Amino acid sequence: MKNYKAYLFDLDGTLVNSEPLKGKAIALTCHDYGFPVDYHIYQDVMGQHWSAVTAHFFRQAGFSPDQAEFDQKFRAHYEQLLSRQLALNAGAADYLQWLKNTTQPCAVVSSGARWMVECILSAMQIADIFSVVIGREDVTRHKPDPEGYLSALSQLGVTPEEAVVFEDSAAGIAAGVACGCDVVAFAHEFNAHNDLSKAVQVISDYDQMRR
Repeated sequence: MKNYKAYLFDLDGTLVNSEPLKGKAIALTCHDYGFPVDYHIYQDVMGQHWSAVTAHFFRQAGFSPDQAEFDQKFRAHYEQLLSRQLALNAGAADYLQWLKNTTQPCAVVSSGARWMVECILSAMQIADIFSVVIGREDVTRHKPDPEGYLSALSQLGVTPEEAVVFEDSAAGIAAGVACGCDVVAFAHEFNAHNDLSKAVQVISDYDQMRR
């Protein structure tokens, strides 16, 4: 792996184990309305825009709730799951500390709402590592569109060739590739159905980045 001038990270699933937790929270919210659904269907849409994610669940469950009300109920479930089960992925703590110690510029580029991103960064005590944080509200076009990553590159003052993107979903990898960056994919049990083939490297532990 070559040396880069900037390191750009997706958050959910890439740095923390929140993807299955998000799927469970959506499924629990559907259940609140009396429409049970298997949370594993989130694997089909992970990394995509929130409206696409919830629409997928609504179709599968067969109902159409008020979006704002649904989102409020979802947030209560998700925050509860995060408070009990959230953890950094294997090797992430040491790798992020190494990037901080070596003063490497870092950014988070997430499809999640700002409150989700800030909640996770705060809970994991890693907010100070990232000089740029981009969430759902900061872009008009979402992954697989590269807008979020292009914005992060511009704010960091680096070219795509000088940066590496870390992702765990097919949509996120497509966004990283589309902006011209090398992409490293983080493989975990919940993204087994995602196509990671466009990544320059696939890891399951961030210790692999320093070997």
